[in-house]
Amino acid sequence: MTPADVIEIGNEAIFTLLKVASPLLGVALLSGLVISLFQALTQMQEQTLSFVPKIITIAFALILLLPFMMATMISFGQQIFARAAGIG
Repeated sequence: MTPADVIEIGNEAIFTLLKVASPLLGVALLSGLVISLFQALTQMQEQTLSFVPKIITIAFALILLLPFMMATMISFGQQIFARAAGIG
């Protein structure tokens, strides 16, 4: 295995990580923005108002996005195992 192969595997791993994590981070960002805007408009500074809806939206997004995330991770794992089999 050459250093170029290791760099390529690292790049694929980072890209896969971004592909899997970005949708959930985007949902968290949008829900936090909406909740902060609501708190600013109503001047309600309740701590639980910021956490509970965000947790619910992230859990709902996780349920919806789990098939995509699993398919992406399985595809990456299969590529890594195919490379490992080709080396040995």
